[in-house]
Amino acid sequence: MVEIMKRLDLVREKVRKAAERVGREPDDISIVAVTKNVDTKDIIKAVRGGISILGENRAQEGRAKFSELGNNIEGKRIAWHFIGHLQRNKVRHVLRIFDFIHSLDSLRLAHEIERVSERLDITTECLLEINITGKPSRIGVEPEEALALARDISKLDRIKLRGVMSIAPVVEDPSQAKPYFRRTREICERITDAGLFRPGKIHLSMGMTNDFEAAIEEGATMVRIGTGIFGSHIRKAVQ
Repeated sequence: MVEIMKRLDLVREKVRKAAERVGREPDDISIVAVTKNVDTKDIIKAVRGGISILGENRAQEGRAKFSELGNNIEGKRIAWHFIGHLQRNKVRHVLRIFDFIHSLDSLRLAHEIERVSERLDITTECLLEINITGKPSRIGVEPEEALALARDISKLDRIKLRGVMSIAPVVEDPSQAKPYFRRTREICERITDAGLFRPGKIHLSMGMTNDFEAAIEEGATMVRIGTGIFGSHIRKAVQ
């Protein structure tokens, strides 16, 4: 418990300093605790330390943890965010658990989310994932196609498009990730100017343990932190 609390305190301090360096309010930035391969006992410790958003990469692992923990942990309401690549055949499972999808990356996936959301009588909040690296092997819509995709998604009734997400390439110096985060923000601004997001706070989900300070300096409203909170000693993934 103490180690997780210490890491959380350090992450919050880094968030505060990064926000203040660019004249932002630290409270405008949400910490998504990435729980991939993390034991539920450590998740509970993080919740006790103030975490209220849990981010999962895999549908099956998320389902297993949700079945044990639910969305109310020790009396605290927890939001579950799906942050990994979402396959269409997993949508029906994911939407029963997760409040927010960070990784909407195609119209085909959007139509499946729409179909399942209609069946469940829910509206699903999503972010558009941008492949900001320029590498064709990476997941996400290409930057030049993002506006058109956002326009198509905005026509769907059961999806609330609330912003964008990106993953910067791994770099030695976190400041080298800034151009990728800046371009993500610029894409988000173009979609905003086109009026394609639903009303409410517009989110920029970008930045992880190694580069979240640079992401905050470029406008991130959500940072996805795993090892920065839970450390590198994690259990084997749920199969």
